[in-house]
Amino acid sequence: MPNPGSPIIRVRGLVNRFGEQVVHDGLDLDVQPGEILGVVGGSGTGKSVLMRSILGLREPDAGEIEVLGMDARSKTADAHREIERNTGVLFQDGALFSSLTVGENVQVPLKEYHRELPDSLRYELALLKVKLAGLPADAVNKLPSQLSGGMRKRAGLARALALDPPLLFLDEPTAGLDPIGAAAFDHLIRTLQQALGLTVFLITHDLDTLYAICDRVAVLADRKVVVCAPMAEVERYDHAWVQEYFHGPRARAARKAGNRESGVGNR
Repeated sequence: MPNPGSPIIRVRGLVNRFGEQVVHDGLDLDVQPGEILGVVGGSGTGKSVLMRSILGLREPDAGEIEVLGMDARSKTADAHREIERNTGVLFQDGALFSSLTVGENVQVPLKEYHRELPDSLRYELALLKVKLAGLPADAVNKLPSQLSGGMRKRAGLARALALDPPLLFLDEPTAGLDPIGAAAFDHLIRTLQQALGLTVFLITHDLDTLYAICDRVAVLADRKVVVCAPMAEVERYDHAWVQEYFHGPRARAARKAGNRESGVGNR
């Protein structure tokens, strides 16, 4: 674990290339313990590439990445396993195994990291995570195909929380949800973050999510993080994409909704 006061994620000088295309060039980013960091940027700015680099799912061309005080680019299996053990990930499509029930999906990481647990206890733990994610108890025995899109998101979240990780990655968690479902999912994330003390790295294009639950927002543009700050400061940042994105009509509506929910103005 990182030293007290140190970032839980630290990225320095990150470079990612795909052939001749340079996606990141000297990108720096810190994620502080206990915050919900929203990551936003235009198409092609490499939001998911950044997440995959941090998780060790993609080897960057250059740069330093530390996660939970450990070198995420270490070649040792122990370092990767320790980072994996302490991070939960909800991919955009949920990435559930279609042939397994929700409960069996949630038990996959439990079986990998806690083989000593009896089946009955693993089932009870899976049921607990399913309920924690806001699903009814009977969802534990259903297949993903039997669930709505919103319920599949919650099932994926239950699996991401299976090992009680301190660090949670969410890739477009409200994509494809209707406004009511998206708002409910936002509320769930904030509630879980506060109750469990999670640090959340959240990729989104949803302005409502940014205003409703994010403590800080990191904007990817020009192959870097051009600003990473609370929303009020991001709104004032002098950059063409930032100004267009955060001052358009949709942003004004999201800002008003976020202010109503918080009751205290922008985060």
